[in-house]
Amino acid sequence: MEEANCEKNKACGCGDDCECNCCDCGCCCEMSAPTSLVGRKAPCFTAPAVLEGTEVVEHFSLSKYLGRKYIVLFFYPKDFTFVCPTELHAFQDALPEFDKRNTHVIACSTDTVESHYAWLQQAKSQGGVKGIIFPMVSDVNKTIAARYGVLSGTYYIEDGELKTCHFDADGECREGGTLVAYRGLFLIDKKGIVQHQVVNNMPLGRSVQETLRMIDALQHFEQYGEVCPIDWHKGNAAMKPDADGLKGYFSK
Repeated sequence: MEEANCEKNKACGCGDDCECNCCDCGCCCEMSAPTSLVGRKAPCFTAPAVLEGTEVVEHFSLSKYLGRKYIVLFFYPKDFTFVCPTELHAFQDALPEFDKRNTHVIACSTDTVESHYAWLQQAKSQGGVKGIIFPMVSDVNKTIAARYGVLSGTYYIEDGELKTCHFDADGECREGGTLVAYRGLFLIDKKGIVQHQVVNNMPLGRSVQETLRMIDALQHFEQYGEVCPIDWHKGNAAMKPDADGLKGYFSK
C-alpha cells in the first residue's frame, strides 16, 4: 500500500490493516474493526432503541449495564425478514434463563427505530416480533455494526458518514449495495470485556442454548478458576488449568 494511500486511509477512518482503494468518492475499505473483539473492551454506544416492545427512547446506552450485569449483544440483518424473527423469539423465550444468569439481552440491526416499532406491533403468526421486551437498538448510521466488525459489504467514509461501495470490473469504486449486519453475537462480562463472539452469515441462525452454555462456562471460570473443556455443560467436570488438572480430567 502506498504511503499516501495509507494516510488517506487513516484520515477517512479506516484502520491501518484494512484494504484501501482511494478514488474520487474517498477511501473504500472493508471493516476496520479488529478481526476479533475477544479480550478487548466492548465498544460502547448510545443510540435510539425500543424498550419493552413499546417505549421508543433516543439515547439507549450500553454503559447502563456495565459493572452490574453480563450482556449478550446480538446483531441481526433486517426487520421484516425470515430467519431474524425466529432468533428474536427464541431469545425472548429464554429470557428467564438469562435472568437467572444475571445477563441482559440486547438486539441491534441497521433498521430505523420506527421500523423496529412497526415490526413489534406485528403478531408472531404474521412474521412479526410482538411480545419481544428486550431492547432493540437502531444502528441506522451503521456505526455500531462497523465498530463491532459485523457490517457486511464494502464502504467508504465521506463527511463522517458510511456509504456503500463496490468495485466494478475495472476495479473502480462505485456506490451500490446495502450495508446490513451479519449475525454477530457478543458475550460481554461485567467489566465490559468481550469474552465470546460468534459471527454467522445471513442464512445461518444461531443457537440460544449455545449462548447460555457460554455464559455458564464463563461464570464457572470466574467463580472457581476452573477451565471448561469441549462440550462442557453446567454440572459437568471442569479442570484446573495445569498439567495435573488435565491428567485428572482424562483419568475420569
